[in-house]
Amino acid sequence: MMKRKAFSAAGAVSVGPYSHGVECGEVIYFSGQTPIDSETGKLVEGDIGAQTKQCFVNLFHVLSAANLTPDHVVKVNVFLTDMSDFTSMNQVYEKQFAAPYPARTTIGVAALPLGAKVEIEMIARKD
Repeated sequence: MMKRKAFSAAGAVSVGPYSHGVECGEVIYFSGQTPIDSETGKLVEGDIGAQTKQCFVNLFHVLSAANLTPDHVVKVNVFLTDMSDFTSMNQVYEKQFAAPYPARTTIGVAALPLGAKVEIEMIARKD
């Protein structure tokens, strides 16, 4: 059995028993990040734009820990508690990547941990 190679980052927060990211061959799966500020341990104040930005701050810390950049991301899953936030989330999202953008799915959910409005997970591929 191959041991998991996991990544963690000081700038990301876990609210359960999981790794921030796990490598499987050339692919790295990144756990969903909610908009928790790693310095305060609390959700960031503000609207869906501020929460979306914090999710990416957290995710990009883990990307960096894996020696990757946003250009390595091939798939993103976004979970929203209110689909009317889609446009505002998308305005922040589009600034995180360069074209061609990663594949993406956006899903409406009933609730997220700690009352977050958004959670984002990613899959990246090493060169």
